[in-house]
Amino acid sequence: MRLSVIGNPANRRVAGFVGAAVAAGLPRPRVLPWRELLSGAPAPTGGLLRIDSPGEDAQVDRLLRGGDRPARHGEILGLAAAYAGLVTAATRAVSGGADPLNHPGDIAVLCDKRRCHALLSAAGIPVPAALPPVRSYPQLREAMSAAGWHRVFVKPAHGSSASGVLAFAVGPGRVLATTSVELTPDGLFNSLRLRRYTTEPQIAAIVDRLAPDGLHVERWLPKARLGDRVADLRVVVIAGRPTHVVVRTSRSPLTNLHLGNARGDLAAFRAHTGPAAWTAAMETCERVAACFPRSLHVGVDLMFLAGRARHAVAEVNAFGDLIPGVRHDGRDTWAEQIHALVSGRWQRHREAACVR
Repeated sequence: MRLSVIGNPANRRVAGFVGAAVAAGLPRPRVLPWRELLSGAPAPTGGLLRIDSPGEDAQVDRLLRGGDRPARHGEILGLAAAYAGLVTAATRAVSGGADPLNHPGDIAVLCDKRRCHALLSAAGIPVPAALPPVRSYPQLREAMSAAGWHRVFVKPAHGSSASGVLAFAVGPGRVLATTSVELTPDGLFNSLRLRRYTTEPQIAAIVDRLAPDGLHVERWLPKARLGDRVADLRVVVIAGRPTHVVVRTSRSPLTNLHLGNARGDLAAFRAHTGPAAWTAAMETCERVAACFPRSLHVGVDLMFLAGRARHAVAEVNAFGDLIPGVRHDGRDTWAEQIHALVSGRWQRHREAACVR
């Protein structure tokens, strides 16, 4: 079995997958750096190809955007251009005949929150309701008023890791946006410290700067709690099966772990949820993965709603397998993917998807 990876060589995602392949007795996968692919290097020829996340590299970001300058540290810049660059590059990555473990067509949908939401909704998968497209803060307020919604999540269409996301609430004579965005005179920047903006001019400035790259606005649904914190799940589905799960807990509406939030006790969460509701949620994750049958894995952000009788899918991630320390049958997410390849489970899953 010949494997190649397109990724950033110093990134732990690449190291994890390459290490898992070697540990399974496979030849060391060839790593083609994103920088080289984006600078014109030929695409891999033959074998299996993993297209890994291009994130966490300023030079790669600049090349994806086609920009004249790299983004400053944490700067939210050119999200739509970076998305277009990613789709173009992923498509070229398979032009040499390699068989992708995550197809460029799936990546294109998964990295556009609007397209992904529409696909899941059409498939009957429970997702939060979404507003029609909004292109400015005044349009956001008008659309919320027309829908009768007082709380929404405002998400950049092509963002990741909560970049640019606002949990926005409106009440009589007040507004509140909770976000990792730092608003400065020079632009918008991601921060590891959550901020609360309480004036319309501030919130309008953030929304209006993000809007040209595209926004996706969803109704804010009340999440289940674990103790005194809200909680949701990252579920990694590999070759059609939910395998690795981490509970993310927070005292804020944003549960991303890199924002200083904490992992929760999975056994306690499942016990509070009950077997029937848990089984139904995992079946939903399987149905989500079935929407992307050409991808070896997807990362599903799943929330149980208050009361835990119902659940909904908040997002689906093309590069969502980075959950260190979580194992299934003794294997981390990368080893599980290699196991699915070596055992033939991935091929059987793809063939079954084609039959359906």
